Amino acid sequence: MVHRNASLTPTGRLRLALCVVEQGWSLRRAAERFQVSHTTVARWVGRYRQHGPAGMNDRSSRPHHSPNRTSPEVEALVVMLRQEHKIGPVRLSVRAGVAPSTAHAILRRHGVPVLAACDRATGEPIRRYERATPGELVHVDVKKLGRIPDGGGHKVLGRAQGRANQVRTAGGGYLCLHTALDDHSRLAYTEILPDEKAATCAAFLRRAHAWFASHGITIERVLTDNAWAYRKTTWHTTCTDLHITPRFTRPWRPQTNGKVERFHRTLLDEWAYHQPYTSETQRQAAFPDWLDWYNYHRPHTGVGGNTPASRGTNLTEQHI
Repeated sequence: MVHRNASLTPTGRLRLALCVVEQGWSLRRAAERFQVSHTTVARWVGRYRQHGPAGMNDRSSRPHHSPNRTSPEVEALVVMLRQEHKIGPVRLSVRAGVAPSTAHAILRRHGVPVLAACDRATGEPIRRYERATPGELVHVDVKKLGRIPDGGGHKVLGRAQGRANQVRTAGGGYLCLHTALDDHSRLAYTEILPDEKAATCAAFLRRAHAWFASHGITIERVLTDNAWAYRKTTWHTTCTDLHITPRFTRPWRPQTNGKVERFHRTLLDEWAYHQPYTSETQRQAAFPDWLDWYNYHRPHTGVGGNTPASRGTNLTEQHI
């Protein structure tokens, strides 16, 4: 890459060198013609005579010798501490006795990815994937959410009164958010249901299948965790009726279903806990508008800043 302040590109340097070497121009004449200094002309002419056209490219500014570079023993210690404890440069610097910037440079030299790109449990780089077409794989999961009693929960009334309102007789307890999210487009279909029983999950899948079909998407596979509701005959029978192949995540590996898990986190941040609601009815009334915003209008970083609907088939009404 040519330096942004460079007077000459590799092609211009070659022309300059050829004028001097092949056509016999003087250094002064070449400097005036190409609007550079005499030393610049001499440099590129010398490199051309020594290396030919290949010498016209920029060289690395990296020094030939680095006597103050961190010793291999310290670098090995930093990498070992990172692998064992899965900590970042700041904490590594304290344990290894180097500056945080040095610890960061060591990790980069050894090709160690940043913590955000690694699995928290194993420390291994996360392998990201995306299906090629909508409907090829749909992630299904359930998220429990505490109900808001009439009059408000702890965000409105404070912790003490909020705890008193958590009992079922006061309108507390839990509800279940059932979500089906398309792997390719991130298009989401969510229902707020009272439980996660096998019959409830199977009925939700039928409605989700119909909703995606209305958007021109045919579900081919569904990926769920190993909850008992998805292992029941009811779920398998429903999948067979809808010509859907059921798939399951590895035990204790929720990352496999991470896209719907991340959607639920977005849902909690931007809808469920976005403002202090005074009742569950008020919160649920705001949900359809938020889901419409997510599918049709909200830029999604996972699909290049586009909307989920923009990756669907014949979907309109989306804009940023």
